[in-house]
Amino acid sequence: MEPVDTEGRFLELLSEQFPTRQSVFTEIINLEAILGLPRGTEHFMSDVHGEYEAFEHILNNCSGVIRERVRAEFGDGLSQAEQDDLCTLIYYPEEKLAKTEADLGGIDLAWWRVHLLRLLRVAKHFASAYTQSKVRKSMPVSYAYIIDELLRDQAGQSEDRSRYHERIVDTIVDTGSGPDFVESLAALIKRLAVDRLHIVGDLFDRGPHADRICDRLLEMPSTDVQWGNHDIVWMGAAAGSLACQAAVVRNNLRYGALSILESSYGVSMRELALFAERTYRDGDVLSPIDKAISVILFKLEGQLIRRNPDFAMDGRLLLPLVDVDGDCVHLPGGDAPLVTVDFPTIDPADPLALTDGEREVVDAMAEAFADSERLRRHVAFLYERGSLYRISNDNLLFHACVPMTEGDGLFRTVELRGRRLAGRDLFDWLDREARQAWMEPDQGNLDLMYYLWCGPASPLSGRVMKTFERTFVADRATWEEPRDPYWELTESPSVCKQVLREFGVSPEHGHIVNGHTPVKASSGESPVRSCGKLVVIDGGFCTAYHKTTGIAGYTLISDSSGLRIKAHRAFTSIGDVLDLNADIMSETDRFETSDRPLLVEDSDTGERIRQRIVELRALLDAYNSGTLKERAALA
Repeated sequence: MEPVDTEGRFLELLSEQFPTRQSVFTEIINLEAILGLPRGTEHFMSDVHGEYEAFEHILNNCSGVIRERVRAEFGDGLSQAEQDDLCTLIYYPEEKLAKTEADLGGIDLAWWRVHLLRLLRVAKHFASAYTQSKVRKSMPVSYAYIIDELLRDQAGQSEDRSRYHERIVDTIVDTGSGPDFVESLAALIKRLAVDRLHIVGDLFDRGPHADRICDRLLEMPSTDVQWGNHDIVWMGAAAGSLACQAAVVRNNLRYGALSILESSYGVSMRELALFAERTYRDGDVLSPIDKAISVILFKLEGQLIRRNPDFAMDGRLLLPLVDVDGDCVHLPGGDAPLVTVDFPTIDPADPLALTDGEREVVDAMAEAFADSERLRRHVAFLYERGSLYRISNDNLLFHACVPMTEGDGLFRTVELRGRRLAGRDLFDWLDREARQAWMEPDQGNLDLMYYLWCGPASPLSGRVMKTFERTFVADRATWEEPRDPYWELTESPSVCKQVLREFGVSPEHGHIVNGHTPVKASSGESPVRSCGKLVVIDGGFCTAYHKTTGIAGYTLISDSSGLRIKAHRAFTSIGDVLDLNADIMSETDRFETSDRPLLVEDSDTGERIRQRIVELRALLDAYNSGTLKERAALA
């Protein structure tokens, strides 16, 4: 067989898209021009944990970027109150217009003219960082032509042109299109203010509205997710892992968030509640339903551990060590008192066996998870836009840690399913297996999804979890969960550089971006560590963490001027935003400044564009040499 001319075949395919020399010229000119545009703004968020209102507000104010632009654009020309009004109009246009109309008893033409022109001025600034084509694609279709015309309004233009634009604005108001047009402009501003959003794990659990967060992200075209441990357990549950399903139910029961299962995803708890009521006694520290799902989980987990000795999780096989008569559990460090001895479903001869009643509960849960179309849609989104890690513009993003060995900082070798894996190889293999669990589930890859949730060397967990002890053991000293050495070792810049090299990222220019461990800002902890090589952006979006962290979340911003981190104060309510113009107050720490404005040519996108230009120049050479004929000439 003769060798295939892959280069020639590629150029033939490329010529279908660019059939003439002129079309090639035009595209090269366009791409070269794009390389000279400012680099797009990237936002990084993590550990949102179902806190929808705070998440939505951060998206609306773009981590304070819109407020900064309004301040820079209008300076002393607008009072602080007027700037606040304009920001709130951009964040929540529909609600702000309704309130303004109620407060003023109607909105007159003068108000519309002033505020539409202010919105256009803000939109023009953000649009200036993109090609006209990209700006058009970002516009709401219904008003794209009108917005495009108005964005061309420039200072110093002719009087006739100014009257033309004033006439457009007046007609928008006269036809009653003002509210729709304001909403369209506000949407465009927010879309252009952030070029890409990275979620560094944990959309789910604790807060009540992870489903609404997923719905919101589905609407956004430039978003990626690095899976967190709380995401992966939901993904495993949707894929069919019984242990993951029990863990999800137990988590949300303990977080007081069962409504997301029942109301949002249609996973009924009725079978579990009825079983618990007729099986377990009330009046303990633990409720009957808590005891029921916990015992079911530890039985399923124990069966999984015995199926997979390579998981090295025997230390979690504690249910068989429960001594009801002795009111204790035989832990390796000695006997520990239990908070309850109400274990009617544990057979001492086979403590991990499910009873008939428990099997009915498990089967009902499995059916409900499988039948939830909305959950499957959200999990499909996590697979489509997500991964265990991502590299973006010299930033290495992953949720928790790279498993390491204590003392020497070497990557820990993990044995799983006959493979010895460490560092990036471990991440790549686990990522593939997680995808197989969704596309072609079998017992092996479903079990691995549970390992990713809580396994001792899981890069999504990074600690030895003590779920049983925290549920049934009274002595809090047994609750301590040793962490992977990664967190201590990465206090050294040299170790951070070692991690960056392992993933093919520049050790000099790169940064690691993690979530997972809340930064205790109130105790003096900083999210920027190891001389700026490591950035931890879990600042506690979840309300339950606010007392621990002292703040309500971090976001990282990467733009044409460098890197900065935003520490956000607690979000109150949308009502306060509308009534008081109350915003999430943010403190900015710019920890890395570029010595010149960064351009598209300095980004990953720029690298892809340069490669495209090389391909187009090869096509042009083929046209010039006659190797390929222009298609127009053939027609």
